[in-house]
Amino acid sequence: MIFKARRLIRGRRWLAPLALLAFSRASAQEPVVRLTAEQAIAAAITNNKELKLATWDEKIAAARYKETQAVFLPQAGISYTAMTTNNPLNAFGFKLQQQTITSGDFNPDRLNRPGGTPDFMARADVQQPLVNMDQLYQRKGAAKEVEVYRLKEQRTKEGLVFEVSKAYMQLQLANESVKVLEGVLSTAGALYRYASDRVDQGFLSKADALNAKVQVTITESKLAETKSQVENASDYLSLLIGRPYGNLYAVDDDSTQEIGTVFTDSIVPVGRADLDALKKAIEASDLGIRSSKMSALPRLNAFGSYQLNDSRIFGFGASAYLAGIQLSWDIFKGNSIRNKIAMQTLEKNKLAAELSLRKDQSTLELNKARRQLADAGFRIRQQQAAVAGSAESFRILKDRYEQGLASSTDVLLAQSQLSEQQLALAQAIFDRRVTIAYMQFLTISSGK
Repeated sequence: MIFKARRLIRGRRWLAPLALLAFSRASAQEPVVRLTAEQAIAAAITNNKELKLATWDEKIAAARYKETQAVFLPQAGISYTAMTTNNPLNAFGFKLQQQTITSGDFNPDRLNRPGGTPDFMARADVQQPLVNMDQLYQRKGAAKEVEVYRLKEQRTKEGLVFEVSKAYMQLQLANESVKVLEGVLSTAGALYRYASDRVDQGFLSKADALNAKVQVTITESKLAETKSQVENASDYLSLLIGRPYGNLYAVDDDSTQEIGTVFTDSIVPVGRADLDALKKAIEASDLGIRSSKMSALPRLNAFGSYQLNDSRIFGFGASAYLAGIQLSWDIFKGNSIRNKIAMQTLEKNKLAAELSLRKDQSTLELNKARRQLADAGFRIRQQQAAVAGSAESFRILKDRYEQGLASSTDVLLAQSQLSEQQLALAQAIFDRRVTIAYMQFLTISSGK
C-alpha cells in the first residue's frame, strides 16, 4: 500500500507541471488567421503578382493582334497646307489647282517671272488595302501568339497552384514539428522537476537533474527555431497569395492525408500547357516564314484623295479628286528577304529543339518523382513502425524510471529517439504529398 501511494504521488508530480506548461502556452499563443488550402489557392489566383504579369502579356498579345486589322480596314487622313512660291512651274500649277487661269497668265513675262503666288489647300486622303498576302500571314501569326501567351498564363497558374500547395504543406510540416517539440519540452520539463524533487529528497544524484535540464535547454532552442520556420513559411505563403507579411496562418491539420489521385503509369501529356505553347510558337514561326516569302509577291492597293484649293486662307474655291489602284512589286531587296527567311528558319528549329528537350526533361522528372513517391511510401511505413516502437520504449523506461529502475539518461535518450522518429515521419509524409502534387503538375493537360 505504501509503495502504491508513493507511485501515485510520483504520477501526480508529473501531471502538475504538464498542466501548468500547457496553460502557459495557451495564454501566450498569438492570434492567427484561419486558412484552408482551397482559400490559399483561390487567393493566389486572384492576387499573385507573377500571375498578373502573365495576364498582361496575354492582353498585350491580343492588342497586337487587333493592330493587324489594318490589313483589311481603310486608312484616312486630312490635312491643311499653306504655301507660297515664285517658282514659275509651281506658281502656274497653283493657279491651275485654284482654277483661276486667265489668258493673261500666258504672258511670257508673267510665266517666267511670277510674283509670290499663295496656295491654301485642304485635302482628304484614303488608302484601302486590297491584296497583301504577307500581311495576311502576319495577322495569322499574331493570332498564334495570342494562343501562346494564353497557354503560358495557364501554365503559370498551374505552377502557382503547385507552389501554393507546397508552401501550405511546408507550413503544415512546421506546425507538426512545433507540436512534437512542444510535447518533448513538456515531458522534459516535467522530468526535470521530478528529478529536482528527487534530488532534494536524496533519492537521485544531481547529475540526473542536470541531464534533464540540458534536454530542456536543447529542446527550447529547437522549438524557437521551428517557430521561426513557421513564421518564414507564413511569410512565403503571404507572398504567394498577395497578403501582407507578418500574418500567422492556422492551416488544416491533415498531414496524414494525400491529395489528388496518383497514376503511377501516367506519362507526360502531349497537350500540357507549356508544351502546347511551344507548338503554337512553332506554328507562328511557320506563318512568319510564309509571310516573308509572300512579301516577294506583288501588292494591290486602292487610293483616293479629295482636295480644295484657294488663294485665300480658309477659302475653298476649287475642288478636285484623284482615285486609282496601284499594283506594286518589289523585284529585288538586296537579298534581305532571303536572309530574313533563313534567320526565321533557324529560330523555328531552335523552338523545335527546345520542345524536344522540354519533353525529355519532363519525362526524366516524372520518372524521378515515381521513384521518390515509392521511397516516401516505404519511409512512411518504416517510420510508423519506428514511432510505435520508440513510443513503447519510452513508456517502459519512464515507468521504470519512476520506480527507480532506470536512469534519467535512459529516459532522455528514449524521448529524443521518439521525437526524432516523429519528426522523420512528418517529413516523410510531407515528401510524399509534395511528390504527388509535383506529379500532378507534370502530367496535367491543358484541356483540364
